[in-house]
Amino acid sequence: MPPRKRAQQAATGPSWREIEPAPLILLTGKEDYLAARAVDRVRAAVKETNGGVEFTRVDASTYGPGQLSVLASPSLFDDAKVILIEDLAQMNDDLLADALAYAQAPDPEVVVVMAHSGGMRGKKLLDALKATAVVVECAPLKNDRDKVDFVRHEFRVHGRTIDPDAARALTEAVGSSTSELASACAQLLSDGPEHVTYDEVETYYGGRVEATAFKVADAALAGRSEVALKLWRQALDTGTDPVPMVAALASKVRLVAAVHGVRGSAQQLAGKVGAAPWQVERAQQETRRFEQSDLVAALRALADADAQVKGEARDAAYAVERAITTIALSGRHAV
Repeated sequence: MPPRKRAQQAATGPSWREIEPAPLILLTGKEDYLAARAVDRVRAAVKETNGGVEFTRVDASTYGPGQLSVLASPSLFDDAKVILIEDLAQMNDDLLADALAYAQAPDPEVVVVMAHSGGMRGKKLLDALKATAVVVECAPLKNDRDKVDFVRHEFRVHGRTIDPDAARALTEAVGSSTSELASACAQLLSDGPEHVTYDEVETYYGGRVEATAFKVADAALAGRSEVALKLWRQALDTGTDPVPMVAALASKVRLVAAVHGVRGSAQQLAGKVGAAPWQVERAQQETRRFEQSDLVAALRALADADAQVKGEARDAAYAVERAITTIALSGRHAV
């Protein structure tokens, strides 16, 4: 197979969830947790096939000359071998030379995994590995949609289910750490019911949910009036100012209004409305609940709230609450 074709195949390799043992595996990306999951999967597969596995970690920055050849040599007890070379971004010259040579003729009976978090250090080696190794991307979860997909997949692989709004609430409660998100999933899988709803997530993690302005806006646009108002009152208790709350609501409603009734994919509309494709896709889903007149009424309510929180009202918090209620109770299927 031509080198370019091999490189293209490697660049579109399996996900960290699907990786199988191979003589050479390259893990790329800065998400250490996903890389660790990929390594665990490879080790488990090798152990299941061979009944035993000799696992060795190597620090790329302190690698000694000839170490890879020694580690890859046949085991005294004939155990299968998995060698993990960590932090290629800090590799020394000895590893660079030995890995380049090894990549030309890897031992088919040994699994060598190399992890690179990014940067240009060792580009020659990376290019060689991308042409011959199985490449697995371990990039951080980029946005809310990726995080929700991660949560739902964690439940799916265990034969369990979680509601979309419950998955979103869990990501908001736990934060941006993938390892913490996975740990939260594991707790719910261990202690929770077969099907997890928003209420279960609130029971376990409600105290950790930081009621930010955009979370309130999301609940209001989804028609969850009780949830939106509860989050807004929690936000007030933690010191959230009414002015950015109105700004967040207005930003969300304007985006929904901008895509209402407009044909085109999220990718096509993103540039026109000045938002990321995932934000447009979410707005397209939210717009299904509203008629044009609903959005006009919501924008008027927000304009009124904006004026009041900036000095025309004695009770700015109530002005925001009234706007939230107007948005949440507008449209179809409001709750």
